[in-house]
Amino acid sequence: MSEKPITRRTALKAAGTVGLAGIAGCSGTSSSNSDSSGSTDSLTAAFLYESEVGEVGWDRAHEDARQAVDDEFDWLETRFSEAVDSSDVKRVMEEYITGGTDVIFGTTFGFMDPMTELSPEYPDTVFEHCSGFKTTDNMGRYYGRLYQARYLCGVAAGLLTESNRLGYVGAFPIPELVRQINAFVLGAQSVNPDVTASVRWTNAWLDPPTVTQAVNTLINDGADVINNHQTSTAAVQTAAENDAYAFTYTTSMADAGGEFYGSSAVFDWEEFYKPTLQSVRDGEWEPDAYWKGLESGVIDIDDFGPQVSNDIVSEVDTQKEEIISGERSVWEGSQFEGKSDEFLFSQMGSYVEGIEGEVPSS
Repeated sequence: MSEKPITRRTALKAAGTVGLAGIAGCSGTSSSNSDSSGSTDSLTAAFLYESEVGEVGWDRAHEDARQAVDDEFDWLETRFSEAVDSSDVKRVMEEYITGGTDVIFGTTFGFMDPMTELSPEYPDTVFEHCSGFKTTDNMGRYYGRLYQARYLCGVAAGLLTESNRLGYVGAFPIPELVRQINAFVLGAQSVNPDVTASVRWTNAWLDPPTVTQAVNTLINDGADVINNHQTSTAAVQTAAENDAYAFTYTTSMADAGGEFYGSSAVFDWEEFYKPTLQSVRDGEWEPDAYWKGLESGVIDIDDFGPQVSNDIVSEVDTQKEEIISGERSVWEGSQFEGKSDEFLFSQMGSYVEGIEGEVPSS
């Protein structure tokens, strides 16, 4: 055995279809499997969540996808840790790595800097970070163009509103959220140019009492459609209790919205995790910047609520197909038309016309 251990991923690239059981043993990792296609090796992947996994929300969407890929691949073993604080994420990752984990998925923005700092210390571990803007030689980043689904929800909202006033509860004033708020309002204005909107910021991903207060304020100010960027059902439930249409994101929250549920801009992370893990196993993984939209299936919109008419659904479907085909751009006619992906992803910091006030400094 050489003094420098041969890791699974390095061996895959060098060996092609040769059996790797002996090499895996030298590297101190678990033994490999071989299947009839000639692919060899098994993988272990760990998923790190910032909050406890509930029935809905951000972490639920990732956990559903983890379970799906775990069921899909017999050569894959997955693990997860929930309620991981950003200050503790390095320790948690190192425990997984020293335990033989091959791939680490950090599923929240706050894990970006710790992963960026740690990844060079473990060059044969694959790191993937969700929603951030940094990469290293062995750390990729991934997100979906959720603003496209937010836009489509906006189309429905623009046709549902009677007051022509929308309300939005945001978490933190970062480009990701500003981008989605703008897209939602632009979607509404595409079918109803009289629409205006107001935003309330909570400075927290999970703070149901503050969210409830923010929704009530927006409704008292005249909004009859509410959208939000929170990982609980508080905004949806509060809107519905006030007979305001409720839109949300990440997963369906139809039960919380009841008769006043609009829809949700949803993620299907299996569409990313499945090919990514397959590429690691095949020795073809690269640390790229994944940012795909409706055409990929990684993002979509949920089924609409009971008060959304067939005519509204038809209009949304039409615009959805136009976005997928490239006939329609979410940003057409706004100050962001023609802006680069780099700008859209990491630099958007102002509202489109029709949204009151200014984006606060983060």
